[in-house]
Amino acid sequence: MNPRQFIPTRPLNQLTHPREVIRQFTPNWFAATMGTGILSAVLTQLPVHIPCVYQVAEALWVLNIALFLLFSFLYAARWVLFFDEARRIFGHSTVSMFFGTIPMGLATIINGLLTFGLPRWGSGVLPLAEALWWLDVAMAMACGVVIPFMMFTRQEHRIDQMTAVWLLPVVAAEVAAASGGLLAPHLADSQFSVLITCYVLWGLSVPVAFSILTILLLRMALHKLPHESMAASSWLALGPISTGAFGLLVLGADAPAIFAGHGMRGAGEIAAGLGLIAGIVLWGVGVWWLLLAGLITARYLRNGIPFNLGWWGFTFPLGVFALTTLKLYAVLNLGFFAVLGSLLAAGLAALWLMIMKRTLVGAYKGELFVSPCIAGLKP
Repeated sequence: MNPRQFIPTRPLNQLTHPREVIRQFTPNWFAATMGTGILSAVLTQLPVHIPCVYQVAEALWVLNIALFLLFSFLYAARWVLFFDEARRIFGHSTVSMFFGTIPMGLATIINGLLTFGLPRWGSGVLPLAEALWWLDVAMAMACGVVIPFMMFTRQEHRIDQMTAVWLLPVVAAEVAAASGGLLAPHLADSQFSVLITCYVLWGLSVPVAFSILTILLLRMALHKLPHESMAASSWLALGPISTGAFGLLVLGADAPAIFAGHGMRGAGEIAAGLGLIAGIVLWGVGVWWLLLAGLITARYLRNGIPFNLGWWGFTFPLGVFALTTLKLYAVLNLGFFAVLGSLLAAGLAALWLMIMKRTLVGAYKGELFVSPCIAGLKP
């Protein structure tokens, strides 16, 4: 049987062939690896010791690796078995944005390799972590350039239909920058080049993300909230703001020692100071978006929000904001950040449990295997 003749979308237990799951698989699923990875990272940064939390965080990291490998296999299989349909994604104005979730999901695995892999297996994991990071950089830059190019040349967009998903391909570079900031101190020969690359990645992403946020504010003021199926997108704006702040804090902490090793001690001290101040300022902007996103979500909840894979968009932005809050506590030693960071971590854990449960149920029923790129095609 020709695999392209399978029916487009039905519950999994009613599919005529299991390969229909592959046919309908999209990059949206990698958002689950982002949410799982950020929860694992946040749990390791709690200001108080809680028994077994580290073990739970490590288990989440292992689960994240398994999910990433599974999703990579399924999506690669789609390109092999259904190439003509798979390539339609480049012309789709929404689904194509989710290419950015792939390198961002990989970045959380690399970070876990430093947090859990180093204590367990020693410095032997560093070459693997560095190789994966450079791969992540290449994918992030490709997403940040190619997808906007497709927006300008092949896709159809209107300001009234714009949502914060425009941020996804752009933000991948700053996530890679923050990940590189965590990696750089562990390297010997390449730490300076990694640090400089991280600052370049930050510049490639954050200013562009803020330009998109400016357009998003105008769009929401003129055309109000998007459809309730895109409710989680209101939280996506918190992602680049928080990741930008976290990246500056981490890179600023690395800068003095690394720059001093290359005869630029003054530059390193300036980078550390600017990183701290700018990180605090961006965190303040994040507070504004957090409050606004909460009000918008409460508005959506009046009429109910249909579950879809977009719900994972709640997790990563909230998680990286919690991570930044806990990082500020570690740097400033102000109890306010510890309390708020702990509350955000608890909320993130509860949210992850709820979304993961509904994702598993939806996957079992086949309800979540929908590719909008081919939804209008007849079998």
